[in-house]
Amino acid sequence: MEFRTLKKIMKISISLLIISGFSLHTFAAQISLVSGHVRALPPTVPNTAAYFTLKNEGANVKLIKAETPVAKEAQLHTLIEENGVVKMRQVPSYNLKAHSQLVLTSSGNHIMVMGLKQPLKVGQMVPLTLYFSDGTKKIIKLPVEKVKQEMDHHHHHH
Repeated sequence: MEFRTLKKIMKISISLLIISGFSLHTFAAQISLVSGHVRALPPTVPNTAAYFTLKNEGANVKLIKAETPVAKEAQLHTLIEENGVVKMRQVPSYNLKAHSQLVLTSSGNHIMVMGLKQPLKVGQMVPLTLYFSDGTKKIIKLPVEKVKQEMDHHHHHH
């Protein structure tokens, strides 16, 4: 009788350990790619940029680094305004809060892809390895796309 009780307690304890292991994992960052692209530029331009949206279904985390095999380096950048002049600056990380999105755009935070090893072609898929502050990494693949010019800049007012 005592052995059965002990066996039952062990089964329950092991089950609780397994369940708690899974629930601890759900608090970690759970990052997914929503959308994105790498900007297509003329073949003579050695640098480009990656723009994308990440969704975080887990805990707060920071994007701390990016790498790609198509270039010498990938840097985290932002645009800031100083005395009416917009300047690009490298930053150490981007915050990605729990249950939110990180949106990288041409008018704000973005990844600079610098020192392209060869020109990128429209439609080509560019792998990016993203490194996070919790020690995780995620590989995303982004298509190379031409950026559509905004028509507003080309209208002539008479």
